[in-house]
Amino acid sequence: MGSDTAAFENQTDESQPIHLQRKHSVYISLPPCPLAESSKKAEKVLFKEDGEKTFVYGNPDSSAASKIVDTPPKQVKFHPQPMAKGTAAFEVALDVPNHPNNHPSLKKLKDKRYDSFKTWSGKLERQITNLRVRPREDSTEKTAGAKAEKDALPVDRYLDALEGPELETLRPSEQIVLPDDSTWPFLLRFPISSFGICLGVSSQAIMWKTLATSASTKFLHISIDVNLVLWCIAVALVVIIGSIYLLKMILYFEAVRREYGHPIRVNFFFAPWIALLFLAIGMPPSLAEDLHAALWYVLMTPFLILELKIYGQWMSGGQRRLSKVANPTNHLSIVGNFVGALLGASMGLKEGPLFFFAVGLAHYTVLFVTLYQRLPTNQTIPKELHPVFFLFVAAPSVASMAWAKIQGSFDHGSRIPYFTALFLYFSLAVRVNFFRGFKFSLSWWAYTFPMTGAAIATIRYSNEVTNVVTQVLAVIFSAVSTLTVSALLVSTIVHAFVLQDLFPNDIAIAISNRKPRQHHQRKWFDLRRGSSDEKEIEHYLKFTNSDGKDIESSLHPTTSSSDSSH
Repeated sequence: MGSDTAAFENQTDESQPIHLQRKHSVYISLPPCPLAESSKKAEKVLFKEDGEKTFVYGNPDSSAASKIVDTPPKQVKFHPQPMAKGTAAFEVALDVPNHPNNHPSLKKLKDKRYDSFKTWSGKLERQITNLRVRPREDSTEKTAGAKAEKDALPVDRYLDALEGPELETLRPSEQIVLPDDSTWPFLLRFPISSFGICLGVSSQAIMWKTLATSASTKFLHISIDVNLVLWCIAVALVVIIGSIYLLKMILYFEAVRREYGHPIRVNFFFAPWIALLFLAIGMPPSLAEDLHAALWYVLMTPFLILELKIYGQWMSGGQRRLSKVANPTNHLSIVGNFVGALLGASMGLKEGPLFFFAVGLAHYTVLFVTLYQRLPTNQTIPKELHPVFFLFVAAPSVASMAWAKIQGSFDHGSRIPYFTALFLYFSLAVRVNFFRGFKFSLSWWAYTFPMTGAAIATIRYSNEVTNVVTQVLAVIFSAVSTLTVSALLVSTIVHAFVLQDLFPNDIAIAISNRKPRQHHQRKWFDLRRGSSDEKEIEHYLKFTNSDGKDIESSLHPTTSSSDSSH
């Protein structure tokens, strides 16, 4: 405007009055390229004199006077353009520490790499962010992360992609579908094995109830209020952990389905129901003396459904046969049978508890032999998983108490499994170096309820055979169990809330449904170059013509060449 006005003043008479018709300022709202448009439009400036002369580019133009004088010139309008998500301004804004778009919760909502595990594939989060006036995304933008896999993973993918006796370590040739360069959302890192905490604390409520009510431990003068406090803590833990995992089922159902398909993790789906059985057995007498029998049928129905599936797979063969997937965590399903039989016999039931006791005894015999021989892999269990060996003690300990309740006394049928559990307990306890020198994890909770079960069985045995040895043994086992649970509970709280390393990324559920690409390339390479039959096929295709000569002529190129010369 300044340069054009100066040029106009030089060409016109200075004495002649000049009336500039100033236009209203135009609001410019972030055009795609404002400099080009503004420079182009700024060159053409309209001036009008009293003599109805119009100047265009500083020169008088009479032809356009009538058009311009009567109708004002069309103003330049700049329409606001949506800014793309990946623009430089947006990226710079994300680098600003105090910028609103840099909030960690908003970053989690914008991350598309976890959509394959979300129940609604992120639709719920997009609706929530739309309410917060989130910028509209480009329709052509592709979401980051892997494509949602609707089909369940076959068991051979777990066996091929993972290694180790617990199938927790990813093979070097495999890739995961979730990002491995960042920490995943909490629900994706929360495993089903967390219910082991509930098993440890709820079994403590049963032990202290037994100590307070048994005749052989009356000299300890233990109050029943200890049982009430521990039972309330156990109920709170079951509610908290159960609510978290229920939320995981609602928001990340694909992760739950992969845990259920995992040949080892599937055993932990018995843990929530075992914890509920423990709560029913350890209920304080001040709250309820007798429980209704309908409760037993409600709690044992999920056991029956899970056992029909898992025990059938153990027997029917395939990749999930027992000799292929046998692991110490398989004891959880066996323990569920014996705990259910114990609760049912305590309620006065007969046939139902005996049925589950028989099913558990039959499968425990087969599992015990299989695990002793280590048929599946013949691999040595790593140190981090050594606590699961104490699950060998859990099943015979609970079986002795269940049979004593069914039979009415701690007879020879109860003492045989109890002595088996006692020997296994001592054989593991003397190996001190076997259970130290590794990092704390949730697998340490495998110490708790087997130790507690052995302590409760010892208390019941001391009621039948009361002497100094049995009483001292009961006190020692109870003290060791209580100290172990207390130490693990404190350690879990520290690692969960202070160190925040209790729940690492769960690699076992993030394996890809596709086999490694290198494996396919190697097979194709071998198929192409490593077989003499393939060379003959190439030779045949080379010498066969469109006239349809027979195969023999193609396999003998000398004969065919002589025929063609004639």
